[in-house]
Formats: sequence, structure tokens, C-alpha cells
Amino acid sequence: MKTVIWGLLIPFIGTAAGAACVFFLKKDLKTGVQRALTGFAAGVMVAASIWSLIVPAIEQASSRGRWAFLPAFIGFWLGILFLLLLDHVIPHLHRNIDQEDQTEGPKSKLNRAIMMVLAVTLHNIPEGMAVGVVYAGLLSGSANITHGGALALALGIAIQNFPEGAIISMPLFAEGKSKPKSFWLGVLSGAVEPVFGGLTVLIASHVVPAMPYYLSFAAGAMLYVVVEELIPEMSAGEHSNIGVVFFAVGFSLMMALDVALG
Repeated sequence: MKTVIWGLLIPFIGTAAGAACVFFLKKDLKTGVQRALTGFAAGVMVAASIWSLIVPAIEQASSRGRWAFLPAFIGFWLGILFLLLLDHVIPHLHRNIDQEDQTEGPKSKLNRAIMMVLAVTLHNIPEGMAVGVVYAGLLSGSANITHGGALALALGIAIQNFPEGAIISMPLFAEGKSKPKSFWLGVLSGAVEPVFGGLTVLIASHVVPAMPYYLSFAAGAMLYVVVEELIPEMSAGEHSNIGVVFFAVGFSLMMALDVALG
């Protein structure tokens, strides 16, 4: 159980570490560093979606024969549609920033601060659920999930959360909020991950037959985040090759860890 608790906390620690940048850096993270972190996290999350989520989901439904793919197919699309709905409810973080940068004044700054915190918080929910599903499968012992795969997924999401914590705390400080308040708002955005991860563990562990749907749902949600948010961020503007290289590093490392630590 300690392993599960630490696994659920790792992504949250990544967000908190990113938010702590407000105490050490005077400016935002360098573009190259952001590209590298984003690309690496995207690679890890894509590999984890395949080997730690979709493949175990199909293997667990192997009794269906030629239809073993069906639970994974259905769960995957439910994850995609859930994130699509979420993006309609709350706009993308980068879109909020682009729009608000065209306006000035205290009200626009407050709106931007609220939107940044809210957008990152809501997008952290499915990531926390993904980690929760993996550890629920690990606890149940019936989802073909390895300790190494679960840990690597949690670390990959933590790496992705690091720049997210920074892009909340540092702009808030630049707009006049104190460093401690900016830090705690950044930390708050990641607090939903262990909460929803824990709830997912409690629910999923009691509904083992539905585990293929849970696993593939998490995969669909994660791949939506990768394609919609991370890939555009790592490839936009200059130094896009850095993001691509680190995507390959993250993908291959996650693939190796999932096998070697299994």
C-alpha cells in the first residue's frame, strides 16, 4: 500500500517542484528546457498508454477471442470523448494565455490567473485517474501491469507537471502576487491528482471485470493530452528538434523500464 500511496503522490510532487521555481528563478524556464521536458513527458506518456494501459487491457480481455480488442476500443474512445468534453467546458491553458495577453489591466490579469489555475487543475484530473487506474490494476493482480510500468507512468506525468507548476506560479508572481501565494496556487493545481487517483483506486479495485475499460479510458485521456497539448508545445517555434529528440528518449526509456523493471 505504501507503494501505491507514493505512486499517487509522485505526479503531485512534480507539480509542487515546478511551482517552487518561483523561489529560485527570476524568469520563466528557458525555451529549450521546456521543449525537452515536454517532449520527454510526451514520449513517456505515449509509451505508457500503449504498454502499461492498452496492451494490458487487451490481454485481460483475451477470453473474448477475436473480440478481445473491444473493451480497449470502447474505453479508449470514452477517454477521448471525456477530454474533448472537458476542453469544451474549460478552454485550453495556452489559448487562455494567448487571448489574455492581448488585453491589459488588473481585471484581465486576475482573469488570467484564475483561468491558468483552473485549466491546469481540470487537466490534472484525468492524469491522476490514469495513475490511479494503473495502481488499481497492480493491486488487483489481474491487469498484467508491472511495478516498473506503474512507476514509470507516475514519473512521466510528474515530469510533465513540472513545467505546468512553473507556468502558474511564475506568471502569478510577475503579476504582483507574493512568492508564497504564487507557490501555493501552483501546488493547489496539482492537489487534485492524488485525490482523484486515490478515488479511482478505491472504485476500480472493486470492479475488476471492468478493468480493461478503466485502463483504456486512461490511455485515451492521456493520448488526448499528448496530441492536443504536449506535441504542439514541444514543436512550436524554434528548437522543435529538441522536443522531438526528447520525445524519442522518453518513449524508448519508458518502453525499456516497463520490461526491465517488470
